[in-house]
Amino acid sequence: MRDQIEAAINEVSQVLYGKQEAIKLALTCIFSEGHLLIEDLPGMGKTTLAHGLAKVLGLDYQRLQFTSDMLPADILGVSIFDPSSNGFQFHPGPVFTQLLLADEVNRTTPKTQSALLEAMEEGRVSLDGQTHRLPTPFFVIATQNPVTQQGTFPLPESQLDRFLMRIELGYPDSRAERELLKGGDPRRRLKTMATVITPPQLQAITAACAGVKVSDSIIDYLQRLVAYSRQAPEFSFGISPRGALALLRACRSWAYIQGRDYVIPEDLQQLLGPVTGHRLRAAEDLGGLGANGLVQQLLSRVDVVA
Repeated sequence: MRDQIEAAINEVSQVLYGKQEAIKLALTCIFSEGHLLIEDLPGMGKTTLAHGLAKVLGLDYQRLQFTSDMLPADILGVSIFDPSSNGFQFHPGPVFTQLLLADEVNRTTPKTQSALLEAMEEGRVSLDGQTHRLPTPFFVIATQNPVTQQGTFPLPESQLDRFLMRIELGYPDSRAERELLKGGDPRRRLKTMATVITPPQLQAITAACAGVKVSDSIIDYLQRLVAYSRQAPEFSFGISPRGALALLRACRSWAYIQGRDYVIPEDLQQLLGPVTGHRLRAAEDLGGLGANGLVQQLLSRVDVVA
């Protein structure tokens, strides 16, 4: 199965140049059965990454552009009266797919943002007293513009916590950008991308990742990181139990992608930022802009060995 993973990484790299690390992180998130938040400037390849992942994994895909006038029904669906049956019929919204791209999720109001909460946490939608199950698997890849840009509504902590991981793509390096400029728009290749990992194989990979071994020393290191984030006065709040579980789950998948069946301290250090950065807040940073500094502080202040 690792050959398929490598092939999937290479395939997505054909449409997103020079971003193998981000692709591996995105696959780590999916193999951990988590949702992914991509925060970056417009035009950096966020949508291309989501579409490319859907193609190589053979998942049903829907893209939803979030705007300030969007309503929850635009996401979840709506019940419409059907005269022929003399009753209401539910018409599913775009959330009823296997991979939903919530594009620029912070461009819409908090009321509409919250419509995704139950879907992301429970894999279902409740409307008009009825519960509708979402397809399996179900993943949300949401993109958001930096909160410093105009027209954005910052995601509340409760919604941020639903995302297993937050990553940034950043500008391409000079070599990748030159390849992009000479080769033209790589998004044209999305139509011809092959499915490298089938849904049954994805299920098998997910199970294999969950079986990756974690030693007591790794658990001890993780607990020290968590405890420091909760006790140090410079943190407004620390890593929650759900955040700690998310980090451990992601480390298992990351180790599997690296070809190991066990987690090492470097896995925790590599994923601490993507998994916990959006869950941390400095006491004096009400806007949540200093998460990277907090992560580096955790890594520098907490020893690997007690």
